[in-house]
Formats: sequence, C-alpha cells, structure tokens
Amino acid sequence: MNVSDLDGLALDYWVARSLHDFVREIYFTDSGETVAVRGNDRGRLWDGRFTPSTSWEAAAAVLERAQRLEVRERSHQGAAHCIAEFEGGHRTVEGRGDSLRIALLRAFVESRYGETVADVLHEAQALSGERAQPIGEREISGEQAATAASFGDVPNPDGQIGDIQSAPR
Repeated sequence: MNVSDLDGLALDYWVARSLHDFVREIYFTDSGETVAVRGNDRGRLWDGRFTPSTSWEAAAAVLERAQRLEVRERSHQGAAHCIAEFEGGHRTVEGRGDSLRIALLRAFVESRYGETVADVLHEAQALSGERAQPIGEREISGEQAATAASFGDVPNPDGQIGDIQSAPR
C-alpha cells in the first residue's frame, strides 16, 4: 500500500506503528473501526482511541517529533504539502494530503517505513521497535495441552492439594 494513499483507519494504524517509542500496544475498538493504543508519550499516559487523522490532539504526538517542518501553500488541486524531518526518522520526506494534518502524518509514516507499507493487521498487537507481534490467546494443540496438564498437582485421595497433614508415625 502506498503511504501517499493512506487515509482514515489505515493512516491512524500506521502512525501508531511509527510511534514505537510511545505506543506499547495497538488494538481496535468500535467493532474494528477505530485504532486504540496503550502507551506513554513523554510522561502522558494514553489508553484508548488514537485517531490522528481526525484529531490534532492525537496528531500532536507526531508534530512534537518534527525537527524540521516546512509547509508549502496548497496547490491548484487543493492538496496541502509539507517537507519534514522527524527525530528517529531516516530522511527528509514530503507529504501531501487534503489537509496539513494528513500531509504531516503521511510524511511521518514515510520517514519511518518508506514509500510503501503492508496492509493493516486487524488484531491486538504489541510493538517491539518497528515490529508488531499479535497478542492474545493462542490455540494449543492436543499434545501441548496434555503436556501442560501433566505438570499439575496429582490429586491425593487422602487429602487436599496443599494440605500438610500429620507427620507419618
């Protein structure tokens, strides 16, 4: 997927993935229609919806990471344009969008991942650097379940598990 085409949920998701110094977990709310995050951004806890494509409050996390931001006038087609460098980014990038916020967010994602990104991973995930790992319950095979059960306490008919009982005579 081209970063220049990211919008809505996909843009919010990739911005969250790009903020790996802030976001610990990404999950989805509102029946999978909204990105939500858990993390700590410079002392400010965040646990809930994360919609930088529609909210300057969330987009401020990106704006604060800009080391250089140059805004160009809107072109004849009405698109906003910016040139930016971000802390932790790989290079100077350009972003375009219907608004300055969208242009800024696209530039930020491109500074982290380049011109293309994968599809949105629609499941809860933990971030470790630039990598995302799905989190949640794993299915285990029958053999794994049997092995896990064999490590439990074996029932004792003369007493409860954990009972000390009297010393033998």
